[in-house]
Amino acid sequence: MAPPEVYSLSQQTPVTCHAFNADRSQVAVSLNSHEVLIYAREGNDWKLTDTLTEHDKQVTSIDWAPKSNRIVTSAQDRNAYVWQQTPDVQTGHMVWKPTLVLLRVNRAATYVRWSPNEDKFAVASGARAIAICSFDPEGDWWVSRLLKKPIRSTVLSIDWHPNNVLLAAGSADMKARVFSAYIKDVDKRPAATVWGEKLPFNTICGEYQSPSGGWVHGVAFSPSGDVLAFASHDSTVSIVYPGGPAIYTIKMSTLPLVTLAWTTEDSLIAAGHDCQPLVFSGNEGGWELVGSLDDPQANKAAGGARSGFGNASPVGRLNSAAFNTFRNAAERGISNVPGSPTTGPSSESELFTVHQNTITSVRPYAGARGNVTKVSTSGVDGKLVVWDTSVVTPIGATGLAGKLGKVQLR
Repeated sequence: MAPPEVYSLSQQTPVTCHAFNADRSQVAVSLNSHEVLIYAREGNDWKLTDTLTEHDKQVTSIDWAPKSNRIVTSAQDRNAYVWQQTPDVQTGHMVWKPTLVLLRVNRAATYVRWSPNEDKFAVASGARAIAICSFDPEGDWWVSRLLKKPIRSTVLSIDWHPNNVLLAAGSADMKARVFSAYIKDVDKRPAATVWGEKLPFNTICGEYQSPSGGWVHGVAFSPSGDVLAFASHDSTVSIVYPGGPAIYTIKMSTLPLVTLAWTTEDSLIAAGHDCQPLVFSGNEGGWELVGSLDDPQANKAAGGARSGFGNASPVGRLNSAAFNTFRNAAERGISNVPGSPTTGPSSESELFTVHQNTITSVRPYAGARGNVTKVSTSGVDGKLVVWDTSVVTPIGATGLAGKLGKVQLR
């Protein structure tokens, strides 16, 4: 079993989002600030090489186009920028130059993703709208068209269909939707799919309610685009088969999941407030939780935190046992009080998972679409972790539980 690759980018600051370049030699991250930091791999570590500083409020999302090598960023300042490397006139060195995006939204931009063909991108926002942006060569900027109806609240996540036209969106109005983002001057006429045939801009191809009325934090199309998965704040993961039609809902006894990534057509990985990436598997006959990429029970049996996995520093003035007790109770909800359900045998209040706090993002790292062999995760604990998707700890060994139910659409 190959252990996960763990990189601590920050000791105190959350990693809000991350995105790798095509060959995984560089990664762009935001450490809960208005800056985007670009790190380059040096052996088994990462070295800071560039800082992108055009935004003036917290960066919310980053995506790095693998073919064109362009970065798109969104932030709470209601702006998005497209960054491209160009030679500096004075020094000749390659520098990242931003290009303006005309979003036309009056609330924070919350999420951004390039389309598969990289000729447009989508920006979710708190303005109850999604901006579909394409390049205008005459103005040398990116212009947008807005998907609005019937969105009733902040859009929290988006994902593109492989055909470059359909777009899935999850929002705080407790619904996941599939829209047509067809732009006449950019897209070719798409072929018919299970989501529909005629797809003019802003066509609603599907609308699905969160099972128990929770915000929809994450959405993702399967590699074929024929299946949609979404995670809600009611601790459920739903898998939609529009051709059925059927929805399979896995009700979790754990904390909510916030991010999703498909590995194959019949397997996906979800992560969130439980600090470990969970593996779900199934098909049109049913879905279930099969395990975790982490192995917290093995570390628990070892009697302490994993070596090399960001252990606490030696006891000092601000790292005493008493200080850690109050810090962990405040920041992680962990208590060392006798009888507490979170009391463990370890003398330090460290979680037995690799991530010590909420996982904010899970993304494909290695392998082709439909056969992802590795995924990367970033978290509030400041860590960036690369996992092997073939190393799965069975559900019985993790202490997790799931319940599967089938709901027929009317």
